[in-house]
Amino acid sequence: MQKPILLQGHERSITQIKYNREGDLLFTVAKDPIVNVWYSVNGERLGTYNGHTGAVWCVDADWDTRHVLTGSADNSCRLWDCETGKALLFHMAVSASQLCPALEPSEVMVSALCSGKQLALVKTSSAVRTCGFDFGGNIIMFSTDKQMGYQCFVSFFDLRDPSQIENNEPYMKIPCSDSKITSAVWGPLGEFIIAGHESGELNQFSAKSGEQLSNIKEHTKQINDIQTSRDMTMFITASKDNTAKLFDCTTLEHLKTFRTERPVNSAALSPIFDHVVLGGGQEAMDVTTTSTRIGKFEARFFHLAFEEEFGRVKGHFGPINSVAFHPDGKSYSSGGEDGYVRIHYFDPQYFEFEFEA
Repeated sequence: MQKPILLQGHERSITQIKYNREGDLLFTVAKDPIVNVWYSVNGERLGTYNGHTGAVWCVDADWDTRHVLTGSADNSCRLWDCETGKALLFHMAVSASQLCPALEPSEVMVSALCSGKQLALVKTSSAVRTCGFDFGGNIIMFSTDKQMGYQCFVSFFDLRDPSQIENNEPYMKIPCSDSKITSAVWGPLGEFIIAGHESGELNQFSAKSGEQLSNIKEHTKQINDIQTSRDMTMFITASKDNTAKLFDCTTLEHLKTFRTERPVNSAALSPIFDHVVLGGGQEAMDVTTTSTRIGKFEARFFHLAFEEEFGRVKGHFGPINSVAFHPDGKSYSSGGEDGYVRIHYFDPQYFEFEFEA
């Protein structure tokens, strides 16, 4: 493995990293308000998207990298122009009593454009945990946390209809009363979303009707991350129950299990080989009491078919919170609790490696 490129652009631990479709840009978000975008080839920082006021939990770029979507603990989901960094829209929760003392002090939502002009007042909820563009980049979905007396919701907005944004009225809102959604991705062709829950459950929700298409529970603890394969036929989940599991996207059939001895925070599928990379480590609060070796902070590579580990990459000084393969499969990146993002380019030996069954 060549010397990794170290990206130092965050003051807090990384929450998610994501490549755009071409792989020339890498977006990183952390428990600070900054959204960074980097050139993946050399690690140069292209710019930042400034506007959030709390930890940013999720990030996504659309098909042609025109828009970037971020969700934050400041109770907002923002859409940015990728090139200029302008915020196109956001939903921000404020207290009603601040706006009008005569009102009852309940939570309300202000939807505003980048001019800062107040457009609408609608009731809202809590931190945005997951977000994503559909296949065409026209529809966005995001889920909110179950907190402050509000239940978890998944909201769907069609960006082709400006009134949905201005009035802050999603065309569909799905309540999730049982267990909050901790990770969600779009399924193939934007027909449904796949949601992972705090309880370890997996659901499919129709993007048209909102009905629950299927439900399974293969994990015993919280699902931390879901990532699809390049062709959207399969997806891999990472869970606190020390495993990552491979599923079929349409049927939710459980195909493979990759076992470790520490919680798995993130897992990604190689676009060119039958390889899986897992990132994890012990809980962040236990890190200071153990040595870096015991903490198991390496990125671990498994064979997709044989479920056997064949390599590890050290580097982070804390648990790995997010991993992602470059779309060309020639490198991967990892973001950790230490606030660093590392871009690793594979050696020639990696491409010649034959797994002996």
